Formats: sequence, C-alpha cells, structure tokens
Amino acid sequence: MLRMKRSILVVLVSGALCGLACARKPMKEFLNLDDKRPPGYTHVVTSPPGKMVFLSGMAGANPDGSMPPDFRTQADNTFRTIGRALKMAGADFQDIVKINYFLADMKYIGELREVRANYLNMEAPPAATAVQSGLTGILLEVECIAMIPE
Repeated sequence: MLRMKRSILVVLVSGALCGLACARKPMKEFLNLDDKRPPGYTHVVTSPPGKMVFLSGMAGANPDGSMPPDFRTQADNTFRTIGRALKMAGADFQDIVKINYFLADMKYIGELREVRANYLNMEAPPAATAVQSGLTGILLEVECIAMIPE
C-alpha cells in the first residue's frame, strides 16, 4: 500500500512539474557560426512550433499611393506597413525569424540598417539577406517570415 501511495505521489509531482515546464513555450534561438555575430543579421534562427506568417514583398508607398523619392521615407513606410500586416496576423516584429531586403542599389544598406533598428530586435536580429534588384521607382522591397509560438 505504501509503495502504491509513493507511486501515485511521484506521478502527481512529475505531472505537476511537467505542467509547469511544458506550459513554458521554448523561445526562439538566435545562433551564429563560431559564436561570431555578423553585422546586422543572424546566421540561424530556430523557432518553436507555432503559426507561420509569410509576408509578401512590401514597398514604401505613401498612404496616398505615391512613392516618396528618398530612401529613408520609403524604408520607414515599408516597416510601418510590415507592422500593420504582422498585427493583422496576430504577430509583431519580435516574431520575425527571416527577412529579405531587395534594394535598388547597395549604397542604401547603411541607411536600411539605421531605419530597421527602429523596428527589429537588433540584439538578436532575424536572419537577413540583402539583394540588389532592378526595381523601378521603388528603392526597397522587404519580405519576411514570422513565427507565432503556439
């Protein structure tokens, strides 16, 4: 009888501990090769199971649909639009695990990094790619993938 009570107690305690541990959702991990942090992105991002959100390429048009002539305004508008799209899906910038930048000219990469620091978690930035593109009138287009933990 004592052995049975002890077994029940072990099951109850381990169930309670699992309830505490299992209730915690694993966080995203940001990993870099050889523990060396590259400038402005992360080599590998792992994410717990959850809802995946894929955002199509977004560009920085003004609310009236016109395209601002300067890069900084386009970039800021682009990230604001991304924020609205993420919110619509129940996510935010902290949920982004992969982001791709398509630049009309690589000369804008420094300015892009300055603007995106206002939106993305730059302590653990999502994996990123900057690609030069033959965009016309659009100086920047951004697409991303977000993961919302279950």
